Amino acid sequence: MSKRLQRILCLDDFEAAARKQLPRPIFGYVSGAAETNASLSDNRRAFAEYGFVPRVLIDISKGSPQTSLFGEAYAAPFGIAPMGISALYAYRGDLVLARAAAAARIPMIMSGSSLIRLEDVARECGDTWFQAYLPGDVREITALVERVAVAGFRTLVVTVDSQVAPNRENYLRAGFSAPLRPTLRLAWDGLTRPRWLLGTFARTLFRHGMPHFENNFATRGAPILSPSVVREWSERGQLDWTHFALIRRLWKGKLVVKGVLDPDDARMAREAGADGIIVSNHGGRQLDGAVSPLRVLPAIVAACPGLPVMMDSGIRRGTDVLKALALGAKFVFVGRPFAYAAAVGGAAGVERAITLLSDEIQRDMAMLGISRLSELGTHWLFRFSDTERAALSPPGNPAR
Repeated sequence: MSKRLQRILCLDDFEAAARKQLPRPIFGYVSGAAETNASLSDNRRAFAEYGFVPRVLIDISKGSPQTSLFGEAYAAPFGIAPMGISALYAYRGDLVLARAAAAARIPMIMSGSSLIRLEDVARECGDTWFQAYLPGDVREITALVERVAVAGFRTLVVTVDSQVAPNRENYLRAGFSAPLRPTLRLAWDGLTRPRWLLGTFARTLFRHGMPHFENNFATRGAPILSPSVVREWSERGQLDWTHFALIRRLWKGKLVVKGVLDPDDARMAREAGADGIIVSNHGGRQLDGAVSPLRVLPAIVAACPGLPVMMDSGIRRGTDVLKALALGAKFVFVGRPFAYAAAVGGAAGVERAITLLSDEIQRDMAMLGISRLSELGTHWLFRFSDTERAALSPPGNPAR
């Protein structure tokens, strides 16, 4: 392991390192959220509302964070969430993430808004899941679902909270736009960050040409510099439950719905044939002010007995993972930290991030007094009152 990665001691450290390495527009895209960042902030604040009630004098010497999901055994209860354009902030980013996940025996969800062909990832990492942004058009839905199936994916994740493009003001302030426009600011940022310029951008252009959106539709999408790239984020407003019924008929593998925050929607997804649900507010990137997934997680678990309920948005520590599992989540997914890890260290960076989070979970399980994740439940948690929570936050350093 490089000395640079040895200095990374937790997932948050990757963000600070990525800020120095990536051009400001690219970093702004990864780190950014919608409007006032209300949902982004609340995703972290929700975890601070719970404390643990550990048990002692329990033999935890044979503890393990292993778990199973959809009949598959995984080394840890977390996976890598789908992240768009990852090949723009890390060389061959989708492949880097998928390879590291496969090596660590955890799942990775490939984003539909990716710059590497889904067939290339499926060929090399067959256990990868695929996440689709589907338009409200029967022919295009059918063609894309068939393409994903032919490629060999066994789990399809349909994101349902992206009916329209979000307010992009924070991306624009950072200098990021769609299409990506060459500007003096971007050129200067690239020149002053040679590791990214030579190791990611120039290397990609030299070996693979200008990146295109490859997987939002059944056919190849627009290059990232093309004005027609706006189509990649449009034409989803008509998607409804009748289309989901079509997807269920077409797709023979596991079908997961991502972006659910309401228990009634969770029930409808279950009745429509979903095999699992990911409770998510898109990491705060869509509707600003959307409730934190952790807050509604127990109600959605109660609404869908027997259905695997997963969660993403805001997870940064092993203790976050355990809190989500104690509140009923079967599994969790982590996004931005793995994007930063790929940008900073490529495959080695992602492997380091996986190891850090896995080690935290195993250590926290031991201190909590459990040997198996199945032991977790709400009785291990204490919910602070507003007064108690304020007292726990040091002055000038509120819970984040």
